[in-house]
Amino acid sequence: MKKEEPFVLTAGYRKYALGLFLLVYIINFVDRQIFSILIEPIRADIELSDTQLGLLGGIAFAIFYTFAGIPIARWADVGVRKNIVALAMVIWSAMTMFTSTAKGFGGLLIARIGVGIGEAGCSPPIHSLISDYYPEEKRGTALGTYALGIPIGGAIGTLLGGWIGEYFGWRVAFLVVGLPGILVAAIFYLTIKEPPRGFSEPVGAPLSKSTVPLGQTLRFMWGLKSFRHLSFAGALHAFVGYGVGLFIPSFFIRVHGFGLAETSTYLFLIGLTGMIGTYLGGYLGDKFGGNDKRWYMGIPGIATFLGAPFGFIFYTTADPFLALILAIPGYILGPMYLGPTFAITQSLVTPAMRSLASAILLFVLNIIGLGLGPVFAGFLSDLLRPEYGEESIRYSLLFLVIAGNIWSALHYYLASRTLREDLEAKDLIAS
Repeated sequence: MKKEEPFVLTAGYRKYALGLFLLVYIINFVDRQIFSILIEPIRADIELSDTQLGLLGGIAFAIFYTFAGIPIARWADVGVRKNIVALAMVIWSAMTMFTSTAKGFGGLLIARIGVGIGEAGCSPPIHSLISDYYPEEKRGTALGTYALGIPIGGAIGTLLGGWIGEYFGWRVAFLVVGLPGILVAAIFYLTIKEPPRGFSEPVGAPLSKSTVPLGQTLRFMWGLKSFRHLSFAGALHAFVGYGVGLFIPSFFIRVHGFGLAETSTYLFLIGLTGMIGTYLGGYLGDKFGGNDKRWYMGIPGIATFLGAPFGFIFYTTADPFLALILAIPGYILGPMYLGPTFAITQSLVTPAMRSLASAILLFVLNIIGLGLGPVFAGFLSDLLRPEYGEESIRYSLLFLVIAGNIWSALHYYLASRTLREDLEAKDLIAS
């Protein structure tokens, strides 16, 4: 009988794998973000209200994305994670292409549900893989690098959707952006290695058994005060981010009079600055968190709080080009919460819980943030429309940013107060 060779990850292969994880997440957000830039032509073609658009961009996607995420993550904690990601990618890419066939609200609803179910199989397995590829002291930077898929994918989706939608129509745009995911899914399946769970933990560190019951994981995580606060802080941050993200193209088109392709170009360039904040959040979390883990909550808390005054000035200025400049600080500060939030969640649990821990966090973030943020922004815009007309979207987003950011920052502070003792609880359950 042939002796099994030890599992090895070279530095070069780690970089390749992280690059491919990033590419998958970029495609994930291209397929998600394209709906946002195209809501104006979709609204004109199918005649939808802002509330209906918010439902399609929010709860229709989020409710299936979040609820499907739990069983998929449970599967990822016991199954082959790379296979799950590849299959999920095929599903969401195919459903993105299916969006082009929609004739009304119902067709768009089915397509968005399908995309949500597919995308539920992306981040929980990949978060778990990254945590096995990288040791704890490098995990925040690695997860922050992976999270770069959000600003990069969002920017690319905005640019492609705007230009293709302007000159070829919104239906062609959905077809074009859905195709690359099928090819990348095949590459992912064929080239990614599946590491043993706990592979990058320190030698001698306590590792729990291969599986942990779902109920036990839920009770353990929800018993951590720091996790409750950080998950709600992230959810409020996502509430603001997804609400603004869906309607920011409409804001520039309706309030400042930009065209579709023009808006998509500006938002593409501004959106790329989000890479700075996304990477910086993870990097600073690792840098300062090495001495005091509470900085993993302090970094996103400070960045989130600072976003409120910049948001106020951005939404109240009447100068469209000044607004473009003022958008940059918000795009940098906004995603700084991603790397630290996901990294500390992975550190709060044992290796056998990691995919599920990621799914639980994403469940809270997305059911509140992605599910309700766009709906609230659209509903408030419709509510204010009789008084403010097309400018109602300005005041809807203004309220969202100020109230949501300050509230989120408060919960990051509260999470930091019990973080150290909650990290010790992980070691007790593993031993």
